Amino acid sequence: METTVSNSIRRSGIRLGAAAARVRRLRMVDAGARLARRCRGFTLIELMIAVAVVSILTAIAIPSYTNSVRKSRRADAKTALLDLAARQERYFTLNNLYTDGVTVPNSLGYTLPANLGNGANPDYVLSVVTPNPGTGPAFLLQAVPQGDQVNDACGTYTLDNFGNQSNNGGTAPYTGCW
Repeated sequence: METTVSNSIRRSGIRLGAAAARVRRLRMVDAGARLARRCRGFTLIELMIAVAVVSILTAIAIPSYTNSVRKSRRADAKTALLDLAARQERYFTLNNLYTDGVTVPNSLGYTLPANLGNGANPDYVLSVVTPNPGTGPAFLLQAVPQGDQVNDACGTYTLDNFGNQSNNGGTAPYTGCW
């Protein structure tokens, strides 16, 4: 009501007195104080809650991301083993024996043992293990984890000339790894 009266007096052209001017200044100061109260920032409690939420999300996200990276590196190792097995079979077709990749360098297209991963920090080392002599032509391929991949639950991947796939030294069952 007071606002409408002062607005109607102002519209009519009547000059307001010193008391009315003082009321207007007080209202402006009060509006400024309300705006200052609204824009004062965060309290310590609000900041600590935000830090707690971010730390909880980080504690969940980092292990999940690490497991996803390990899983993708596992897929790379399995693919490399299957490729190496196909190269062994090709070599066998031409030479009637399997190679260890060391006595005849680059016979499989790899310099063995081969590092699988980023240069100086490989994720797996691929190698051909010669089976027992006298068992006939055979091979056993291995992908041995290195670096952070050692913490992977699947351990060392192996593949032989019969296509038998296994994982050794890990905590995960075979079905979860191959």
